[in-house]
Amino acid sequence: MTSLANRLAAARGDEAAPAAPLQAPAPLAAPSVPQAAAPASLPDVEHRQTLAERTHAPSAPAPDADGLQRVKARAADALFARIGTRLNDPSLTEAQLHALVREELGAVVEAEPTPLTTDERQRLMAEVRDDVLGLGPLQRLLDDDTVSEIMVNGPDMVYVEQHGRLTLSGVRFTSEDQLRRVIERIVTRVGRRIDESSPMVDARLEDGSRVNAVIPPLAFSGSTLTIRKFSRDPLVVDDLIRFGTLTPQMAEFLRACVEARLNIIVSGGTGTGKTTLLNVLSSCIPDDERIITIEDAVELQLQQDHVVRLESRPANVEGKGEVTIRDLVRNSLRMRPDRIVVGEVRGGETLDMLQAMNTGHDGSLSTVHSNSPRDAVARLETLVLMAGMDLPLRAIREQIASAVDVVVQLSRLRDGTRRITAVTEVQGMEGELVTMQDVFVFDFSAGVDAQGRFLGSPIATGVRPRFAERFEDHGIVIPPGTFDPPVRAAKGAW
Repeated sequence: MTSLANRLAAARGDEAAPAAPLQAPAPLAAPSVPQAAAPASLPDVEHRQTLAERTHAPSAPAPDADGLQRVKARAADALFARIGTRLNDPSLTEAQLHALVREELGAVVEAEPTPLTTDERQRLMAEVRDDVLGLGPLQRLLDDDTVSEIMVNGPDMVYVEQHGRLTLSGVRFTSEDQLRRVIERIVTRVGRRIDESSPMVDARLEDGSRVNAVIPPLAFSGSTLTIRKFSRDPLVVDDLIRFGTLTPQMAEFLRACVEARLNIIVSGGTGTGKTTLLNVLSSCIPDDERIITIEDAVELQLQQDHVVRLESRPANVEGKGEVTIRDLVRNSLRMRPDRIVVGEVRGGETLDMLQAMNTGHDGSLSTVHSNSPRDAVARLETLVLMAGMDLPLRAIREQIASAVDVVVQLSRLRDGTRRITAVTEVQGMEGELVTMQDVFVFDFSAGVDAQGRFLGSPIATGVRPRFAERFEDHGIVIPPGTFDPPVRAAKGAW
């Protein structure tokens, strides 16, 4: 008696069908069971299976991730071939260029032989449009208002800062060449260059966001790009109060300091918000004053009308044509400024800025990198020495004590928030030291909440600064109780 496998093999006409194993005889008492009808031959089974597969199978397989990348590359190449040099046509406005790219890109995608779903088609068009007109894979991060900083560590690793925390994003570049194209697109828009002879560059985006790029051979793991985003709408005092950076009393005090033409230094580490605070303080300058801003890359977003923006320039390919911050500070003194705002002092221009503050240009503002108000004074001393002038240390300290009135210290706390941790008055000299006195300090004794966020805020120390008399001379009214310490301070909690 042949088994079902043998019958199917015979139906196929196999020449060497395996013999069926011997079966044990059924018990005599068991009734004989009639054999079921033989199933249809295998060709019929295969035919029905193939027909069913054809009935349920999609018309064409959807492209995988690599397939979409190949489709995207073909679409980008075809778009560049259709547009050609019109991308750099100066007669086309930004709106006309975007309309041209949308029209040509639609035609390219329609001609693509690979079948795409509606979502894939829209995604493809958006990514190709970003590659042509925007910053490629970074464009959606730039459009995300929750992202405050973008850090590209090579084509395969892109970190972002959101709500004060660093996370690895899912954004990737297809190659090192694509990343280099994005970097070159950024720097060429602001008249800078980056190549093997000049592998580092500071630049900016159209909205003022700060950009730093480093390419090989200096960047060993691939081109590195860092973008510190600025808000589309400049932050105002109320925003900083809402964020907890400062208190309403401190905001009124700083506003009075700016209006009274005090010289203010904003101090802090990297990423603490110095430029943002400098921008907010600059908004307190009266509209009838002439303001000169001096920066490495234009970042300040002043709202006044009478503003002259100066930007330094690196050397060209021949090593000539460099214009430093110090050159611009010296030149600004001949431009009849009411206020001089230096984005950051980091070299010999510090001496020129201090001299300007001491020679009638009151109300100047600047920033410096340091960890405390006392460190800010020490750093100013070091920067003055970098000017190459053989000045005695006491003379430098006298210049600082006479020029600087207020040091505002910003810190980035471990919970990711940026707070003003000290507002310090520079009182003068005692012997060989510059004397300083805190007016506001951050209250760390309040502790943290369950999420690790600091509960404290800047509080007054109870010291009335000596320059408060200048407020009265300028007719500036300070709310009562601005310099009063908290009630618990009177109970010995300090």
